[in-house]
Amino acid sequence: MGPKDTTYKPFAAYKMTSTLKNLYYKLSPTSSAFSVPTLKNPGEFTKARTTNELFPTTTKEVDGEDCLHDCSSCSVKYPNKFTIDEDEQLYGHVKGWSTHLIVATGKSDWVRDVSDEKGSVMEAVEASKVKPSNGRLMLSASNIPVPDHSDHTTTVLLLPAFQFIDNVSPANTPELISDFVNTGPTNTSPLGHISSSAAASEPTSAPASESSSAEPTSSENPKIAPTISPNSTLKSRPCPHKYLILLCSQKSRDARCGQSAPLLRREFERILRPLGLYRDLHDERPGGVGIYFISHVGGHKFSANLMIYRKASAVEKPKQLNGETQGIQEALDKLKVEDDKGKDVVLDVNKAQEDEGNGEAAQCIWLARVRPEDCENIIRYTVLQGKVVKPERQLRGGFDRCKQLVSW
Repeated sequence: MGPKDTTYKPFAAYKMTSTLKNLYYKLSPTSSAFSVPTLKNPGEFTKARTTNELFPTTTKEVDGEDCLHDCSSCSVKYPNKFTIDEDEQLYGHVKGWSTHLIVATGKSDWVRDVSDEKGSVMEAVEASKVKPSNGRLMLSASNIPVPDHSDHTTTVLLLPAFQFIDNVSPANTPELISDFVNTGPTNTSPLGHISSSAAASEPTSAPASESSSAEPTSSENPKIAPTISPNSTLKSRPCPHKYLILLCSQKSRDARCGQSAPLLRREFERILRPLGLYRDLHDERPGGVGIYFISHVGGHKFSANLMIYRKASAVEKPKQLNGETQGIQEALDKLKVEDDKGKDVVLDVNKAQEDEGNGEAAQCIWLARVRPEDCENIIRYTVLQGKVVKPERQLRGGFDRCKQLVSW
């Protein structure tokens, strides 16, 4: 038999499970209903007790009528029997992670557990005797193209560092972990106040608060620069994208992920192209939104799952569209976007140039229950502004390194 297909799980089964879980969440001592605000020391991260504390929610007064309505011109639809859990409470129940390693495989589906793929970098990371020393590593396979090398090496994307590392193989995976993962920033490395001129500078890393379940950074010391062997073949370079949208596409885990990811990517592309922000798998022009498929992240019963990483330079400048702006096309009058040549087009609201440099991720916003009709507002408000349109229904969690807040 093939992998279990939960696409058509009866709605009543979801309803009963969700009711029981929601009761458990409500009565748990870690629930926001029982938590008491605590003062944090410099460098400490704490759990955001509410969705709005972590990421602002769109409002009609600030964001206009558009934020209240799904896209009416959406060009794609899910299958009629696309059934998911609509009732279970989402926010605050994802397991915390410190770094995210995304391996280029050129595929959009994989074996059920990607670390079981024979001869892969994912298998080597899982089996390596050198382990991450700065907290939990989230490991994902992706459809990022595999370089056409005779030595059969691949590329990985390391977050929140926003760095590509080239020439990675199973043999040098321990070196990848020790020289790049363990010396890089984590989701609980404070950014502090970010300026556009300092976006490329290296922020100081600090230990996570005891109130956060994320593990402390390496040796609880400030981040140090990688000490790479002069004979190393591993080479790093900044990821050029300003934003990342990672879509779970793993059909071998759940058919709904394999169905939803291509449809959402098509809709995101339709919206991003007029803005000059779409970046495909071979497009490394500076800025823009890179969209990639990744392996199972958990919670496929809430499909579609997507993770949005935003660089510090995007978080620093608020790009608020007031209530007078109508429609995604008119966002061009309020946003700084990149043109088709990858050069900056500075619009009225923001005259300053910004240096992408080696900017790190300041935020990750993890959404679920995403449908094609949500895509326009996700681009307009969540990707470009860091706001959440449907927090109670869609926000699973995430982090904000500027606020020093996490959802776990």
